[in-house]
Order: sequence, then structure tokens, then C-alpha cells
Amino acid sequence: MILRIPEPEVMNDPLQVDAYAAADFSGTDQAMVERISMLLESSGASFAAKARLLDLGCGPGNITARLAQRWPGCSVLGLDAADRMVAVADDRRRAAGLSRERLRYRQALLPIHRADQPADLIVSNSLLHHLHDPQQLWSSLIPLASLHCLVLHRDLRRPDSEASIDRLCQCHVADAPLVLQRDYRASLHASFTLEEVKSQLQHAGLGHLQVVAVEDRYLEVSGWITGCQAGSEQCRP
Repeated sequence: MILRIPEPEVMNDPLQVDAYAAADFSGTDQAMVERISMLLESSGASFAAKARLLDLGCGPGNITARLAQRWPGCSVLGLDAADRMVAVADDRRRAAGLSRERLRYRQALLPIHRADQPADLIVSNSLLHHLHDPQQLWSSLIPLASLHCLVLHRDLRRPDSEASIDRLCQCHVADAPLVLQRDYRASLHASFTLEEVKSQLQHAGLGHLQVVAVEDRYLEVSGWITGCQAGSEQCRP
């Protein structure tokens, strides 16, 4: 197994922001939304009116906006450490005609120790591998969660060899702009293995969450946080 090589935590370079805003991630973004629907259905749950959905490390708002469109009765908040990403996401919100009552973005750094309003869904996509200390994410979940909160986190998983990294780069980003090719390789080096994530969750008191491999390059963390924090109980099984 190759050693992990961390990458910068905040993606705020103008070239990076422009490249990620222009890239087409619609397939994987929509897959996240469909996975949330599947997890709700399998648990017999649904989001009640005015439930709060939270997207951590939202970037240019790809998934955040899809959450607002899929569950229009909910309030959706996207958080990101990069002010330029937040600005792009908010510009897209205005262009789509979505009100701030339904969809908001805010710059914020992890860890977060207190929520203004407890969340009924906490989701992140490709956030974990950016964090030098993964507990910045996992230690934030319980303070942010409502009494019955669905969590879904998807990220890359670290390959076992440089040859595997070469293969994944050739398969998935060979035709992408150079900045995305560079970042993808760095992200694979910076990502975690399934066993590392399971250990992180045990340390955070979240060992009941499920960790599985997805496709040839992802890992997924999913499950429910229940009874962890007083707050609105918007999502009921």
C-alpha cells in the first residue's frame, strides 16, 4: 500500500475554481442524490417540510443545488472553506432563480462544534481527502445532526500502487484539463483506505456507520445519527 500524501486543504486558486466550475460532474453528482433517495426509501424515511439539508465542502454547489431541486420543501445550506467556490455557487443559485430561503451558501472551516439549526441530512462529496486531520469532518457530524439525521459521504479511496493510480488517471481524466488531471492524481494520493476510514469512525464514536467500496475508486460512508443532539426532528423513519 502506498503512503498517503496530503494535499492543500482549501481549493481556492482561481484556475482550480474555474476548472471545477466548468467541469461536467453531472453523472456522479446525480448518483449522490439518487443514493440519498435510496437510503431514505430503504429506511422508510422521508424529509418533512422545512427539513434542513447540509452539504459540507460544497465547492461550486453542484450537489447542493440538486438537493434543493430534488427536495423543494427543504432548506439547503452549502458550506465551503474557499470563498471563491462559495461565490461561484451563489452566482449559480441566482441564475437558477432559487431563493436564499431555499438554498444558501456560506464560507466555513471545519471542525464545526455547534449548529445554528440541526441538520436532517449531512452530505459531503470529495471532502475527506482534502483534510489533513480527518477528525475535522467526523467530529463535526454529531454537533451538526438533528435527533434523526441521515449522513452520506463519498470520497476517493487510496489505491494500493502507483500503477493503479496511473490506470485510474488514464481511465477517468485522460481528456480532462491539465489542472484537473494534476488534482485527480494528487487526490488519489491524499485519499484514505476503507480500513483507515473505519478506524477514524470508531475513534469519533461513529463506528455504526457503514463503510463500503463503490466502483473502482470510491468509498462511501452512510447511515443514521440518532438522539445525539436536541433539535428539530424533521426526518422520521
